[in-house]
Amino acid sequence: MTIRVVLADDQNLVRAAFAMLVESARDMEVVGQAATGREAVELARAARADLVVMDIRMPDLDGIEATRLIAADENLASVRVLVLTTYDTDEHIVEALRAGASGFLVKDTRPAELLDAIRTVAAGDALLSPGPTARLVARFLRAPSVPALAAGGPEGLSEREREVLTLVARGLNNTEIAAALGLSPLTAKTHVSRIMGKLGARDRTQLVIVAYESGLVTPGDTGRP
Repeated sequence: MTIRVVLADDQNLVRAAFAMLVESARDMEVVGQAATGREAVELARAARADLVVMDIRMPDLDGIEATRLIAADENLASVRVLVLTTYDTDEHIVEALRAGASGFLVKDTRPAELLDAIRTVAAGDALLSPGPTARLVARFLRAPSVPALAAGGPEGLSEREREVLTLVARGLNNTEIAAALGLSPLTAKTHVSRIMGKLGARDRTQLVIVAYESGLVTPGDTGRP
């Protein structure tokens, strides 16, 4: 299946370079280019996009607000957002993840990594590098200027679901979670889906935020077992 991509960046040369890269992949096509966040939201609707590659800093409407609008639109429930930032220490990354982004990349990422990231996020998985993500969350999660994620905490989860949530926050995929807990991959996937439903989370990225906010996981716990 071809991944329909909208590129949102206020720099023409950056958009052109990304467009050439995306179009070079047989399983992707660029269905729109936006210079502002507002244009990105409109194109996500009009072009029936699967994924928006979203720059954080744009005029008119920044990438965070554009991501929030996309995530809040029921008609765009299947649209994923991959945020681009200049530095992996940008405090706005956590805001973007809370707004509904499914992951982030720095702009100097190698071309092959960007294409792999698009595939990962379009497939419904989170794109989170445990190291940088842990540092970001540790530093900015409780900043008063960052609004809380509109999802409940893990108090209503079963003990097994809390175990699964902890492993999701550590960066494990369903197969790795299954191996760690002695489950089948399908059962692990079912647990993850049920947890997202209970917490009102859009995807695995927001599960990570919930786990950090609640104290279920701390930055020191992000290493894989």
